[in-house]
Amino acid sequence: MRYRECAGGIVFRGEEVFLLCNEKNEWVFPKGVVRDSDLPSLTALNRVRAEAGLEAEIIGEAGTTAYEFYSISRKCPVHNSIRWYVMTSRDEAHVGYSEGFVAGGWFTEEEAAVRVTYTQDRELLQKAWEIYREKR
Repeated sequence: MRYRECAGGIVFRGEEVFLLCNEKNEWVFPKGVVRDSDLPSLTALNRVRAEAGLEAEIIGEAGTTAYEFYSISRKCPVHNSIRWYVMTSRDEAHVGYSEGFVAGGWFTEEEAAVRVTYTQDRELLQKAWEIYREKR
């Protein structure tokens, strides 16, 4: 099994949170693999910029999630462990279509809770809302 450290951002603006939709029609948060000696926080900020077109600021940590999948290209199982950061941005989003996303946008708490594909991401989103509200 291949193990990868990843980092991502849950980005808030006012009373909305940003979500992306990938080519599998999964609604997710921006994230990516931590490369070499990069800091997870820097990776998270860079992925938010690349995938959502947002300049963001980290205001806290939301925790970690993990998942496994089989990589056809690598011909082996992969375990991703993702460290999540709570962020804010005032920018308008520009979905990273070149990054493999087909849609994205700002959603209210209720809309996002329904739209987010994975249960662990829904739980993460609840925690991130709490942190965001405390820090505002």
